[in-house]
Amino acid sequence: MDFRIFTEPQQGATYDDLLRVARTAEDAGYDAFFRSDHYLKMGSVSGLPGPTDAWVTLAGLARETSRIRLGTLMTAATFRYPGPLAIQVAQVDEMSGGRVEFGLGAGWFETEHANYGIPFPDVAERFDRYAEQLAVITGLWRTPVGETFSFDGEHYQLTDSPALPKPVRAGGPPVLIGGRGAKRTPALAAQYAAEFNLPFADPDSAVRQFERVEAACAAIGRDPKEITRSAALVLCAGRDEAEVTRRAGVIGREVAELRENGLAGTVAEVVDKLGAWRERTGISRVYLQVLDLADLDHVELVATEVMPQFA
Repeated sequence: MDFRIFTEPQQGATYDDLLRVARTAEDAGYDAFFRSDHYLKMGSVSGLPGPTDAWVTLAGLARETSRIRLGTLMTAATFRYPGPLAIQVAQVDEMSGGRVEFGLGAGWFETEHANYGIPFPDVAERFDRYAEQLAVITGLWRTPVGETFSFDGEHYQLTDSPALPKPVRAGGPPVLIGGRGAKRTPALAAQYAAEFNLPFADPDSAVRQFERVEAACAAIGRDPKEITRSAALVLCAGRDEAEVTRRAGVIGREVAELRENGLAGTVAEVVDKLGAWRERTGISRVYLQVLDLADLDHVELVATEVMPQFA
């Protein structure tokens, strides 16, 4: 199983905070460092010193790490035009030596759009724009050098784009799609995704959604085994119950709730729960949502005590 660190910097983190976590994760042997793409904190935290931009952050990390893969869960399609976004991601991919993975979602947090003057269409239009963004971005990346790309959609039109720059890998970085939408999300995953991610779900819900993705693949003649299954779970692990309780308190959560809805408990509990997840859902990758970015020991604990049991 691949182990990845997933951060929520809008809750209060500087670039240097993220750099420390990314380097710790790289040194500890994690497969990847991911971050959210939000401009507003959630819940009762202060959010200070304020948000950092996802792709600016990843550009910096691309030059200050050497092995770990880098990406977003998920870039919001509402935040950026698809043409410039394709350029941004391709550039960061080049800066990293081909280590970028590209998670793209439709966008959902209405308040952050209002706070920063970003249009927020209704859900149907957001998904229409999302589908067009996937088509445009992957189309630009896949266009052979020397040829042009055009697109005539309802929301985006491109005429004779040189489709440059190209990412390091032919066809572009792996595309991640996720979420619980019952129809359009699985269909888009079948068409575009290298990985499908279920964030903060229970195993039964994850199985149902993975089955929908399989059915969508069958409908277009794609082998569903080409799509990696993954889950994102909040992490609260400890060497003993006291450490679990302390870590839950720091992030303002109850231990019982985290045990029910996340990946919480002693090392043995975490191992057992991950094993059950893998057996029930077929996931081969897990994103550990780390909410206390100052607690580097938390990151290292999982690397030394949990990861070897899934090697």
